[in-house]
Amino acid sequence: MIKAILFDLDGTLLNYDPDVFLGQYLKALAAKVSGIVAPDRFIRQLIASTEAMVRNTDASRTNREVFMEDFFPKIGIEPARLMPVFDEFYANEFRSLKAFVKAVPEARSIIETTLRSGIDVVIATNPVFPEVAIRERLRWAGIDDFPYKLVTSYEIMHFCKPNEAYYEEILDIIDRRPEECLMVGNDVDEDLPAANLGIRTFLVKDCLIIRNNNAGTAGTGRASFVGSFSDLADFIAGGFLARL
Repeated sequence: MIKAILFDLDGTLLNYDPDVFLGQYLKALAAKVSGIVAPDRFIRQLIASTEAMVRNTDASRTNREVFMEDFFPKIGIEPARLMPVFDEFYANEFRSLKAFVKAVPEARSIIETTLRSGIDVVIATNPVFPEVAIRERLRWAGIDDFPYKLVTSYEIMHFCKPNEAYYEEILDIIDRRPEECLMVGNDVDEDLPAANLGIRTFLVKDCLIIRNNNAGTAGTGRASFVGSFSDLADFIAGGFLARL
């Protein structure tokens, strides 16, 4: 029986074009720090240090620690100077990026139905953002007021998608076995590696991401279930989870 559902956020519970959103995010953040560091240089290093965070396999350091240890020495600016600017950005300018996403109409009812069924809910978004940014995106999706078992952020997680260790860490935190969980996401590369641990997966097609190395049906075929977000709503409301 399924006892926990791990929901991806971007492209799953929140409808958006990742390229458009990322571009606008980088543009806004670079403008915020432009009085301290040149935007082009800042963006290059931000991307490089984020990639270092995604590649990390050191379980002794959080994603935040990995990012900061890579970013600040290479950008050549003290954290005490930039971090308050980052905090101010997430408290203010970040909110304007809501214009580039759309709430998924079924998202709130799906979370409500899941919790009402006694199933734990995890927001299993790739933890490359601070919690404040993730909570804000949950607000955009209209689902920020639920008692989630876990919201993965860069402050608390030690791995990123698509590393299977990311999913292992979630299982450890929520104290569930793989067969007791269902991962719901839209990204073949990032969300379906959960299946390698024995976690069943539901691949949402509405904002489906299939990269070149998973072209065709080979990538989607790794999912336990494939369907639209409306299909997922019917799947959960119909009591199918109790029979898994």
